[in-house]
Amino acid sequence: MLGNVLRVDLAYLRAHPEHLQTFLTHQRIRETPISGGSISQAARLTLDDGASVFMKSWPDPSSRTSPASTATAVPDGFFEAEAEGLRWLAAAGGAPVPELIAATSGFVALEWVEPATPTGSAAHEFGAALARTHRAGADAFGAPWSGYIGSLPLDNTRSRGPWSAWFAERRLRPYLRMAADSGALPPADVADVDRLIDNVDGYAVEADAEVPARLHGDLWPGNLIWSGAGPVYLIDPAAHGGHRETDLAQLALFGGAPHLAEIIAGYETEWPLSSGWRSRVPLHQLHLLLVHVAMFGAGYRDAVMSAVRATVEQ
Repeated sequence: MLGNVLRVDLAYLRAHPEHLQTFLTHQRIRETPISGGSISQAARLTLDDGASVFMKSWPDPSSRTSPASTATAVPDGFFEAEAEGLRWLAAAGGAPVPELIAATSGFVALEWVEPATPTGSAAHEFGAALARTHRAGADAFGAPWSGYIGSLPLDNTRSRGPWSAWFAERRLRPYLRMAADSGALPPADVADVDRLIDNVDGYAVEADAEVPARLHGDLWPGNLIWSGAGPVYLIDPAAHGGHRETDLAQLALFGGAPHLAEIIAGYETEWPLSSGWRSRVPLHQLHLLLVHVAMFGAGYRDAVMSAVRATVEQ
């Protein structure tokens, strides 16, 4: 039905994204598996004009090679939430995201971004662009769509604030409960984290003065692509309205983003940070660290408790 005369190039795919699955089924597009992390499986699609497209899909639960964390059917709305987040971040006109070419309940297909070596100048420009994304704002904390972070649900119930109360109930407590229920955190640790959550407003007085920012929401360094064309791209968002310091704090996790000091310097040329922001970094990091304990187990327990101690001892 497709015939050999049809040229499946990038222009055609942009105009007819709904045909992508049919092209894949009939092997009209070359598909090369690539590393996609611990949640999704990924492939590079090569089109007839030589252009490439990145496709992310859910691992087949019947496959023996599927990671244990995804050995189930794709969660309801998983890729739709990513597509909504990409569109929302792109509309900010700040830090770029790859062009969304196609999205279904089973996959997203994006512009291919060729990676390159990080540089200080690119980092500085990215910091300023990220500030512009944040400054585009949100009408509330949370988002109009149901979210995910990794494979876990992300409660995007919207709130006018204060930020600290919303953060405690929507970003900290759910993942603490998961970690407690799985035994990844022992009872004494759970009690310590609970105590911090109960008193979180005391650690966030200056933070509560800010309006909701437009966040990536899962901005650990692995969710940046340093491109050969220059810009640094945001990928794999858990986008929502939140506090801008959360994105910046996450960039310092897991070894930290390359040229992080230049990212911060570029950011502050566009939108200076509030007083005392550095002392709140561990509090903001606690969200993603609890997510990791809930998803991957006790190996992240020490990082969680270090963030707790750093917050309460400031």
